[in-house]
Amino acid sequence: MGNSHLDSHTIMYGVFGDPIRHSKSPIMLNRAFEVAGINAAYAAFHILPGQLKDAVAGIRALQFRGVNVTIPHKVEVMDYMDVIDEGARVIGAVNTIVNDNGRLTGYNTDGIGYVRSLKEETGLDLKGKKVLILGAGGAARGVGYALAKEGASRIYIYNRNPEKAVDLAHSLSQFTETTGMGTDAIPDVIGDVSLVVNITPAGMHPNVDTVPMDTSLIHDRLVVSDTVYTPLVTRFLRESEAKGAKIHCGLGMFIYQGAYAFEYWTGAPAPITAMRQVVEQSFK
Repeated sequence: MGNSHLDSHTIMYGVFGDPIRHSKSPIMLNRAFEVAGINAAYAAFHILPGQLKDAVAGIRALQFRGVNVTIPHKVEVMDYMDVIDEGARVIGAVNTIVNDNGRLTGYNTDGIGYVRSLKEETGLDLKGKKVLILGAGGAARGVGYALAKEGASRIYIYNRNPEKAVDLAHSLSQFTETTGMGTDAIPDVIGDVSLVVNITPAGMHPNVDTVPMDTSLIHDRLVVSDTVYTPLVTRFLRESEAKGAKIHCGLGMFIYQGAYAFEYWTGAPAPITAMRQVVEQSFK
């Protein structure tokens, strides 16, 4: 696995998180570097609360070219960047750092990775389409921003706590028409939307029997998408497919957020097929 040819020219990369040992990013990115013929290595770093500022200083001192940032550090890390990309600024989180000779730029590749995966795997053209997002957390902000930038004409945001949905809708309203709502409103809008995206943890291992909404409302004109990828096909997707919807699994978002990071770091196109293969194998 990975790069067996470390030498004094190897360029270093990594991922910072807590916890981190479950991360699939090292196997995916090392495979990407290998296939692309790039002399680089990518490792996982367990960065504890209170140690993030020092860890980011380490990127500069050790001349790492790039780092991914995961839970719980995506917000705090913004304080230590020299430049923050527009998307990351709107989303309020950074998951990818690019080091240009000590100048650190923070990006967020989650939402754009999600949309690229959605388009390539389903063929859905989002221009002028209405979307229902289930969930109003940080990931929903990233996906909502990216969908708006792709031309979605209206984004409905559902959350069990409607106030959170209204807040998120308000902050995305500069990019497209938005509406925040609670459970009772889903039946009113489901007939108008082309895409439903689950961005809640509902259905994620070990709670594989939960669904984020009443699947009896799903119809055959929908693309139904889940950002959960453990299991690869959630109960929500299974039941939606049975209702005639086209489904989109969550693994693509993970793969394409890594692909964008790879492209920001190297300037080379990411070897998507190899990245997907190695991640899928790791689940078996």
